[in-house]
This record gives sequence, structure tokens and C-alpha cells, in this order.
Amino acid sequence: MLLWENIILAINSLLSNKMRALLTMLGIIIGIGSVIAIITVGDSLTLSVSENMQSMGANDVYVMLNPKSIDEEESSKIDGVKFGKVSNSTEITENDYITDTMIKEMTQKFSNEIYAINIQYSVGNGTAVKGNKSANISLSGNSVGYFITNELNLISGKMFSESDYTEMKNVTIVSDKLVNKLFDGNTDKAIGSEIEVNINSKLQNYTIIGVYENQDMYMMGMNMSGDDVATNLYVPLKTAMKLNYEADGYEYFQIITSVGIDSDLLAKKVENFFEPYYRSNRNYEIKTVTMGSMVSMLTDMLSTITLAISIVAGIALIVGGIGVMNIMLVSITERTREIGTRKALGAKNSFIRTQFIVEAMIICLIGGIFGVILGVSGGIGASKLLGYPAQPSISGIIVSLVFSMSIGVFFGYYPANKAAKMNPIDALRYE
Repeated sequence: MLLWENIILAINSLLSNKMRALLTMLGIIIGIGSVIAIITVGDSLTLSVSENMQSMGANDVYVMLNPKSIDEEESSKIDGVKFGKVSNSTEITENDYITDTMIKEMTQKFSNEIYAINIQYSVGNGTAVKGNKSANISLSGNSVGYFITNELNLISGKMFSESDYTEMKNVTIVSDKLVNKLFDGNTDKAIGSEIEVNINSKLQNYTIIGVYENQDMYMMGMNMSGDDVATNLYVPLKTAMKLNYEADGYEYFQIITSVGIDSDLLAKKVENFFEPYYRSNRNYEIKTVTMGSMVSMLTDMLSTITLAISIVAGIALIVGGIGVMNIMLVSITERTREIGTRKALGAKNSFIRTQFIVEAMIICLIGGIFGVILGVSGGIGASKLLGYPAQPSISGIIVSLVFSMSIGVFFGYYPANKAAKMNPIDALRYE
């Protein structure tokens, strides 16, 4: 019952000085609002990035050449000091590449666990020309597995055939945006037509066999795919590699795993599979990375950044707490006679102390509630403005409110204790 009476007293005290109470709460409101807004935007960004990366292939395994580390004994000394393992930066030679034979043997060994192999070779950006018309393109060579990982909405024509790959034919699949620019949107006219591609100062003719629907890119709600933006021009993998006289091997490739397969376990098996091939290679070895580990690393980094910014924003809470302490000291001075009267009537020091601590907590709690409303509203608005789905943090809201009340206890204790220790006679005589 005493606690409820203290709450009523605290609310009446705040209502009698509304403007002063509001200004006192302002620091708490700004502090809590800032923290909640930052956490909301941070969590929304983390969730969006995580979902996007997961959609790119949650169980995929990335296999790549990795420079071997030189052991401490092999590394050079400076002034007699050893610097442990260092990364080998030797240039990749033809003998270092991952070969088709290796990939074929690996696929056969893990046939039940591997759904497809995706290998992509980017040639670069250039222009596609037909008559006096041109369009910007980005040329890349792709294996069959690429089109399994990246769904291509083919609106006309066909995909690459096995002979297109084995015979390294100069055939291509282009975007509807390119067809609009070079063939006035006539896909029937585009299929079977030749276009001249100028890329890296090299000219090459390609026959169009398919047209896909180009997906516009959006950022912060804005369409980033203007008329002059380069669209992908796909050719068979070896066709692209021969354009740059590339060695018959690969630095990396992607494994699309079968349904229900543990990608981390498969990644270890793949590393063990390649170990004999690179055991005698002094410069390079095979390393694997899974999407799960990449997602975890990225979300951890984003969470750390969000936490760091939240701590900086939380400084406003400390400032707000000092404001609460200041106003409580003023309130005690104004209510000295009230305190003296209560003590004269038998109120214990603990009762007086509790009264003013509760009042400080009420100030911080009300400020915290307004801060949560402000923070959630601001966080949702900012998230939607940035183009991310809003994700208010329930745990962040609870922690912020608890922290707000803790601020009230911490900064309210000194004034409350000062009030409790007042001499009732001196308090009654105070003018």
C-alpha cells in the first residue's frame, strides 16, 4: 500500500509542475528514442541483408584457391625477430588452377550431395552494336549451374545446349532491354541475329539464341537501372575464357548442394578431397566458405556497429539522468517543509527515501514510454525510407525501459537520501 501511495504522490507532484516535468523527461525521451530507432534500423538492415544472402544460396559452398601461409621457420627474420606465418603472394600459374578433371572427380565422389556446379567468368563491360545502334553490356561466361543458382526468366529463344559448351560456340543470351535498344523490342527479329560486341578493345560477333527479362535494381526505393545501365550478356563459359586467352582452369567455383545436405560438413569433405592435389603445391591450397558462415560474419559485424552507435546514443540517457537528479534536488528544496511535516508525524527515513526514488523512477518510466513511441516510429519510418522491412526490437524496448528506470534509481538515490536525512526540526523551520 505504501508503494501505491508513493506512486500517487509522485504523479500528483509531476502534474503540479507539468512543464518542468516535461523538460526533465526530455533528455530521457531523446536518449531512449535514439537508442530504439538505431536498434530498429540496425535490426531491419541485418534481417534484410541476412534474408537476401540466404536467398542467394543458404547451403551453397564456395571453393577457391587460397595462398598458403609460410611457416615461422620459413619466414624471414628482421633483427632476429620471427613474425610467424605470413601469406604467400606468389602469382597464380597454370599448374595452380582447379581443373575440369578435378571438378568432375569431386562431383562424381559426392554425387548425392552436389546438385550443381556454378562457375562464372566475368570478361568485363563493353558495348553491343547492331547497325548504328548500341547498348551497354556486361559480358560473362557461365556454366550450366549458374542458371540453376540464378533463375533466368527466358521470354524468348532457348538456353545453351551441351554442344554450345563443348564446341565453345559464339552464342549469347541477352536482355529484353538490349533487344529494345538494338531491335526496337522485336524479340523474334533478335533471335538468330548477330551482334558485334566491343569489349576490352576486342571485337567479337555473337549469335543471339535467347532473350531474358531484365530485373531492375532498386536502392532506397529508387530505380537504379536506367536506360544506359549495362545489362548482362551471357555466353558459354569456355567461350568467354578463350576471349581473354585464359588458362584452362579456375580460381574458384560454387557448389549448389542437394536438399537436406549440411553445407559445412560438405565443405570439409571438399577441402579433404582437394588436399592430395595441392599437397605438393608450395604456394596454394583449397579453402571453402559456406553462405552460413558468411551470413554469420556479416550479421555479427552489423550487430557490433549497431551496438556501438547505440552506446553513443545512450550517452543522452546519462545526460537525462543528470537532469533528473538536478530537478529532484530542486524538488526537495521546494518541499522541505513537507518532508519535515512527514518526519514529525513519524515517517521513517526509508519512507522518505522511497518516496523520492519512486518519483524519479516515474519520471524516467514516463519519459521512457514516450521515448519508445518516438524511437519505434522513427525507426520504422527510417527503415521504410531506406527500403528495408521494419523490425522493431522487443528485447531492445524492454532493455531500454528497464535501463530508464535504473537511471531513475541511480540518479534519484542521492536526492532521496538527502531528503531522508533531513532533520525534521530544521525542515519545519525552513523558509
